[in-house]
Amino acid sequence: MTSAMPSISWRVGIWASMIAAMRVAVAGRTVRVNARALGLSLTAWLRIRPIPGQLQRVAELLKGLPEITECDRITGDDCFIARAHLASVEHLERLIDEIIPYAMTNTAIVQSSPVEHRLPPWSGSEVGGTR
Repeated sequence: MTSAMPSISWRVGIWASMIAAMRVAVAGRTVRVNARALGLSLTAWLRIRPIPGQLQRVAELLKGLPEITECDRITGDDCFIARAHLASVEHLERLIDEIIPYAMTNTAIVQSSPVEHRLPPWSGSEVGGTR
């Protein structure tokens, strides 16, 4: 039993340092909801380019649309990319109709998700192509 003590203390030390790192890195908790189970069988990505002078208005509009489940401000020709969960193509059309008075949109419907939402790499060995 005493010969196992160094091994156990080493493992506890590893976990303690990992937990300390997680306290810094973990920003919150989340729940994954199956949108299909809620009747939202269509997922789409919208690239959004506000017309001049409407950037803030579009940002506020997107915050208030419940179909938009995530949105990032990006570089390039478009200013935003947003993910929406919808019941149908007609629902998507109504969503776009709310945005187009203030921005141009380009939409892509999701067929499948070969990489589901996942955590970023935690250690240097996973970053930079060393596997």
